[in-house]
Amino acid sequence: MGWLTLLLLFTASLALLWRLGVHGGLLTASAAALLLGASGYALQGSPNTPGAPARGGGGHDIFPLTEARHAFFGHFSPAESWLRISEALARDGKSEDAVGILQNAVKRYPADPQLWIGLGNALVDHARGLTPPAELAYRRAVEMSPGYPGPPFFYGLALARSGDRAGAVTIWQQILKTAPKDAEWRPLIEQGVAALSGQRSGAAKPQPATGS
Repeated sequence: MGWLTLLLLFTASLALLWRLGVHGGLLTASAAALLLGASGYALQGSPNTPGAPARGGGGHDIFPLTEARHAFFGHFSPAESWLRISEALARDGKSEDAVGILQNAVKRYPADPQLWIGLGNALVDHARGLTPPAELAYRRAVEMSPGYPGPPFFYGLALARSGDRAGAVTIWQQILKTAPKDAEWRPLIEQGVAALSGQRSGAAKPQPATGS
């Protein structure tokens, strides 16, 4: 059943992109990225085993973007197909195409905060750091969902991925002050604060003196 589900998702995603006006080279790149993602899942996640997790890589992210996104927005949001394709393109090294997919998406669905967050994440990936366009994307997400912690969390993650770990910890600690104890995403933020605080304290730890 796992392979059948992958095939149905692949077909449905390509059909959706075609209907929404994604054609030519961008559609070809999207199809290639989806196939690559499906192959990776087959090798690492075992699609015939329900719930089998894929092994994470040792990249510069504190935790995978997809995992964090699902913690805040769930697995079956209207934006899921767009975001999965963009993330697959980014993993394949096609960061410009990943940005292009989500630029198209936010033009069609400008009130979807998750798409704006995804665009911010894709822009950070493409530029290898936080840029004014990415800042704007995160601000738009905040405007679309005032008071919800998802947009500020991902802005903090973008700060961390850009080298500003202290800034990320500050934002995340502010979120935790008002976060419900049973929020599904709370452990994720606590994990991030602990990871970054540990790295910062480890970097500041003095080295023991050596005798002559």
